[in-house]
Amino acid sequence: MRVRVYVDGFNLYYRLLKHSRYKWTDLKLLSSELLQTGDVIERIRYFTADVSPRAGDPDAPTRQQAYFRALRTIPELEIHKGTFLAKTIHRPVRGQEESYVYVRDTEEKGSDVNLASHLLMDGFCDTYDIALVMSQDTDLLEPIRMVSQELGKVVIVAWFEDTSPSKLLRQYATSVRHIRPAMLRRSQFPNPVIGRGGAKLRRPDEWDPDREM
Repeated sequence: MRVRVYVDGFNLYYRLLKHSRYKWTDLKLLSSELLQTGDVIERIRYFTADVSPRAGDPDAPTRQQAYFRALRTIPELEIHKGTFLAKTIHRPVRGQEESYVYVRDTEEKGSDVNLASHLLMDGFCDTYDIALVMSQDTDLLEPIRMVSQELGKVVIVAWFEDTSPSKLLRQYATSVRHIRPAMLRRSQFPNPVIGRGGAKLRRPDEWDPDREM
């Protein structure tokens, strides 16, 4: 069956990959772990935004761009970028009543709306039989319902956490499949990945699965 995969990059990272040893993840291999033999992945849509250096993690953009270069070696994959909004907000200091500090806060905009839009448009255009959605964003419940119940498509939702999906999600999605640690381990890019012209695309040292966490 024809498959299209829809990945909310930040949702996947913060709910699953951030505290895992396996961040150098080949999304086509991981998607295949959740599908049946004979299912054909025709397109992977990866929704994200460029991160900025932060005081506690100045190298985050370098690692992200290295990962983007690796992802672009997957012929079926397309990266869709939203934006980050940065603002300064006034927050209380934990444990100190009436003490406040100004902190820089960032918020990613666009991934959930873009994912929902492409999920629906691709479904209306009959470009897939199966939609694999890698996101636990509850804002996607209605688009998932529309695709499964109104368009009659199979919708598989990848579940990142060792918890039970909501009743509504189980009702709307055709199936919910948990991503297990062994699946992540089997779904890593080689190091290095061979890019265009034979370029060697190396995994960030911080993402070495054998590195002490």
